[in-house]
Amino acid sequence: MTPSNRPGPLSGVTVVALEQAVSAPLCTRVLCDLGARVVKVENPDGGDSARHIDDVVNGLAAHFVWTNRGKESVALDLKTETGMAILHRLLDRADVLVSNLTPGTTAKLGIAPDDLTTRHPDLIAVEIDGYGQGGPLSHKRAYDLLVQAESGVCAITGHPGAPAKPGPPIADASTGLYTALSIVALLYAGERRGARGGAVAVSLFDTMTELMGYPLTYTRHSGEEPDPIGMSSPAVAPYGAYRTADGHTVVLGTINDREWQRLARELLNRPDLAADERFRTNPERVEHRALLDAEIGAWCARHDLAHIQRRADETGIGNSRYNTPKDVLAHPHLAARDRWRSVDTPAGPVPALLPPPVISGYDPPMGAVPGLGEHTARVLAELGVTEPELRGDA
Repeated sequence: MTPSNRPGPLSGVTVVALEQAVSAPLCTRVLCDLGARVVKVENPDGGDSARHIDDVVNGLAAHFVWTNRGKESVALDLKTETGMAILHRLLDRADVLVSNLTPGTTAKLGIAPDDLTTRHPDLIAVEIDGYGQGGPLSHKRAYDLLVQAESGVCAITGHPGAPAKPGPPIADASTGLYTALSIVALLYAGERRGARGGAVAVSLFDTMTELMGYPLTYTRHSGEEPDPIGMSSPAVAPYGAYRTADGHTVVLGTINDREWQRLARELLNRPDLAADERFRTNPERVEHRALLDAEIGAWCARHDLAHIQRRADETGIGNSRYNTPKDVLAHPHLAARDRWRSVDTPAGPVPALLPPPVISGYDPPMGAVPGLGEHTARVLAELGVTEPELRGDA
């Protein structure tokens, strides 16, 4: 069997998705990349809200193209008895239900995880929400920026007096990945124990407070809040971005005293800095970060990027180049490792990156991005649902 047609690790697993935006769609796309079948149930009136955020991908939305390849779109009106009856027939054949609808929606529809344990006892019922249940914020809508602000992420990003949201939607994306991991764990447990089913609840707020582990721990025990310091780290120094003589930006990083000594003595050729008591240990270097950055910045300003990176590599100092999205699209490391593929969409083929896991002997399917309701007839035919029945005439 060649790698291109070997079944994926989740081959045979069927996931039904009631999803929108990024968190749940990214979760189910990860499962799809691993070989699961994902049936995306959408409202016939517009479908997933992410379909309409923009139209930059040949008329399609960039968020939607990113998170929905390989899925089958089924258009169902869940506000009707017919739509709900068909959904339950889908769930009869499914292993997992993933939802991230607005707060209280699944409960109103009678398909919250607790509602499904009797009718679909073997189903893994997964709900992503904003703030988790049982708290004063549980009723609130939660978008990526809102949760990043609420969880303190924006307070440690940017610069003093100029907070910022990290560019990628890390609340949505990290929650989606935690959810996918939870699903895989329950699937594995079901195989080992011979009994499937279970409920999973993951909130964006809980995910982001988890990712805030270092600053929360630091503040609890020091009583101080770390300042946002742009492209640097509040925990270690030197660690930051510096302009080069040829107009680029190089990023240099050290994580221990030994690396600092190499940077000072071998890269900068500054044994005086290596011997300076103000920079002897990492806490002292953090305290005197401004002085240290000024010295390193002055050295970088006298040298071209290529020279700095070559010397940093030779001396064992971590380094990278500050790139823009256009730079990354043309990145030679992606090209050399053949990381780009072509994915079909309703607007024609588009380039897409392979998923991060490289699994020996398995090529991710990289299936097409579906049009709204594109697979309704085929999927419902598998259930024995006729067109009159779908219209409620039978």
